Amino acid sequence: SQELCSALEKDHAKLQSAKEAAEQRIQELKKEELHRALEQQLSLNGEKKMIFKGLPANKEDMNKLMLTPLIHFPLPGGSALITFEDAEVAQRIIKKREHMVELSCGQLEELDQCRVKVQAVPMDILLPSALEIRLTQSKRSILVSDLPSLDIPKEALLDKLELFFSKTKNGGSEVESRNFLEDSQQVVLTFTRDGVAEPLIERGHTEVPIGKGKYKIKISPCMCGDISNLQLQASRCPRTVLLLGIPDVLSVESTRDALEIHFQKGSRGGGEVDALAYVPVGQTGVAVFVED
Repeated sequence: SQELCSALEKDHAKLQSAKEAAEQRIQELKKEELHRALEQQLSLNGEKKMIFKGLPANKEDMNKLMLTPLIHFPLPGGSALITFEDAEVAQRIIKKREHMVELSCGQLEELDQCRVKVQAVPMDILLPSALEIRLTQSKRSILVSDLPSLDIPKEALLDKLELFFSKTKNGGSEVESRNFLEDSQQVVLTFTRDGVAEPLIERGHTEVPIGKGKYKIKISPCMCGDISNLQLQASRCPRTVLLLGIPDVLSVESTRDALEIHFQKGSRGGGEVDALAYVPVGQTGVAVFVED
């Protein structure tokens, strides 16, 4: 009996060690994923683009950069995210950890009701605590701004700009790509070779014929950024709880309703539910967290 107890203790120690190693690896993978996401958002050639606007109020603010969190978190099958209106409710649900949720499977109350056990765990995400960005000026791209507000499609305006800047008599060359910056009236033009962008940037302005008129537009350097240093810290969502171990018993809608009914009851430690998202077994989901 003593030997069996000793063997069980050793097995428990091994399992605990393996669990800690797995959790550490998960945190490392999350850091790598966030780093890649931030790099992609900072690159003008990536899917996400960043625009820096405005003037600093004073010298102390010149080196400050405000970031708005937009965190994508993978959700496994058989899980749900529930956000309460009150943070105290979320903490009560997490503290209890295991919850028996009643599922109504039919008309007969006694025969067709069953209970399932789900686990409630805190929702921890990684947020940047310090970020350093190295800015470099693109050798082949220019930023075109002060564009006229004309009643023509964006693609037609891009065609006019490409046609103008592809001609050597206008100081241009063959254009490789042209794109509107996200949520702005500025265009990034990229040439196929070096040495074209710099003289245009030095000129600063030029007149472009569009339709029956000529319009003065501004030419500026196109800056690209990449992350030189990134530090992360764990942040816990105060009002959100992650539910795990939800079996595939009912339809998606019925399961979602059963979870919301259970966790909004004050007699079970719950409270008013702000939002609930459920991912069935065999599927995966992505939760998007924004600044509260």
